[in-house]
Amino acid sequence: MPIILNLDVMMARRKISSNELATKIDLTPANLSILKTGKAKAIRFTTLEAICEALDCQPGDILEFKKEE
Repeated sequence: MPIILNLDVMMARRKISSNELATKIDLTPANLSILKTGKAKAIRFTTLEAICEALDCQPGDILEFKKEE
């Protein structure tokens, strides 16, 4: 998939655990895990907004596009 979610990278930079982030953004740890592992097929803008607010970052810090060859 050409869209990559670098959520784990931003979480490491901000030194926040999965459980702590899940609590802050009102998401289940299981659903957060799906996002972190790249298994999600979609992400709601409200979830993306909550993640950006909790991690003090921009959507471009989390989302990346890599062209498939």
